[in-house]
Formats: sequence, C-alpha cells, structure tokens
Amino acid sequence: MPTFSAPDGTRLAYRVHGDGDPVVCVPGGFADPAYLGDLGGLAAHRQLVILDVRGTGRSGVPSDPSTYRCDRLAGDVEALREHLGLAALDLLAHSGGVNIATTYAAQHPKNVRRLALIGPSTRAVGIEITGEARRAVARLRKDEPWFPAAYAALEALTAGRGGSFEDIAPFFWGRWDAAAREHHAASQPTNMEAVALFGAEGAFDPPATRARLAGCAAPVLLLTGEYDVNSPPETTAEFARLFPDATFLVQPGAGHYPWLDAPTSFVATVTPFLT
Repeated sequence: MPTFSAPDGTRLAYRVHGDGDPVVCVPGGFADPAYLGDLGGLAAHRQLVILDVRGTGRSGVPSDPSTYRCDRLAGDVEALREHLGLAALDLLAHSGGVNIATTYAAQHPKNVRRLALIGPSTRAVGIEITGEARRAVARLRKDEPWFPAAYAALEALTAGRGGSFEDIAPFFWGRWDAAAREHHAASQPTNMEAVALFGAEGAFDPPATRARLAGCAAPVLLLTGEYDVNSPPETTAEFARLFPDATFLVQPGAGHYPWLDAPTSFVATVTPFLT
C-alpha cells in the first residue's frame, strides 16, 4: 500500500482502486477505510484514491493526538494532493469525512476542482440536525419489522435519555439484511481517541468556513439517501445552499451508504458529476 508523509511527519497510507483520472476519497467516522469498497463500482469509471485517515487503517498513529482535530486533518488532504502531483483535486467525502473535505475546500478553494459530499455531516458549517428531523426520516420505515424497537431507541437518543447507537443501526441502511449487518460491523470506528478529539476546541469555525465556501467556484454535489437519519434530506438541502454552484440530490430507498443500497443508481449519479 503506498504511503506519504503528513506535515507533522506521520506516515499516512492510501489505497488505489481502478484506473484513470483520480478522485481523492475521504472516509468518515475513523473507521477502516475498507468500508467504502469501490463505492459501488465507481472505480470502473474513475481511479479512487482512498485516504487512510491518520490513526486508522494502515496509516500511522500521530505522536501529537491534537492532530486528530478536523482542521488539522485537512492538512493531510493537502499533503496527499502534493504527493500525487495534482494541480487540483476531484474530492469525494462521506459522512464525518465531509467535515474534513469542507474544511479543506474552505482552506484551499483553488485546489478543488469538483467536490462530492455523500451523506454529509454538517458540523464544519454549523448546521444543526434536530432530533425531529432525524425522527421524521426514521418514520418512513414504520412498516419494517424492526421499527418499534429501533424507533424507541432513536427517540431516547435524540431526547438525551440515553440509548444505544447499536439499537438504531437498521436506520442507516435501505435494507437491514445480512449484507447490511456485515457492513455495519466493518464500518464502526477503530480509533476512539480520534473520535473524541475530532471536534475538540478550535476544530471548527462555522462562520469563517461558510464565508469562504460562499466564494468556492468548484461545482459541488450533495447526495444523501431518502432514509438517511444521519444526514436528513432537509438538512443536506440547507447545506447545499451554502455553495454558489451546488447540486442537491436524494437517492430513493437509500440510507447512509447509498453505494451499497443501490450501486447502479449511485454510480449513474456520481460518475457524470465527476466527469
């Protein structure tokens, strides 16, 4: 697996799928980047260069834990761009990785050619995702056999009464079947210290980020699933309005991992945008 050096000297790895013009991909949640797979077959159309975020996969663990902060992680993306010798990036990010990509676009707007944000987290831009927004999306699944227990757990979590994220897992996939259960196990965080420090004080400056994104000339795609309680469509639409050239799309029947729920649809949407 190829590696490069981050600004602080940490050795970072990346994995390559496919051939052609590269798309740098930033995974989310400090999970093993393998959970992205080949993004439903997107690698047949573009070369995917998937970053192993520091402290995950085969990347090194930094000597300074404060470098797990989101704003510091954006520097790793710039180091990867320089390592690849690219004048500008086509950048795709998923979930929590969207905060890194968004921060990077705000810091280096001229180095972004296209920006695809999938199931986006909104922490970097300060958009609140309310409990009611999540519950409204969840209620679309009311006919599923697992719904009563999962919805009760979601109500408890969004109301601050405790509850387990494990209990609401079925809401993150368009189909809660054996493949989804296997993917759920593979997509969990592997570095809890990094999770805890990602949003530490100073990691986000939403007003400054929003102001810079308003001047971002790159085309942006914001895609979320119809059933994505992590990134509800109404919130993702609000996020899209921060960019001057944004396309907002909802993938029907999909959850937080749309390339798994309907890979043909996902690839048919993302490929033209990146081309």
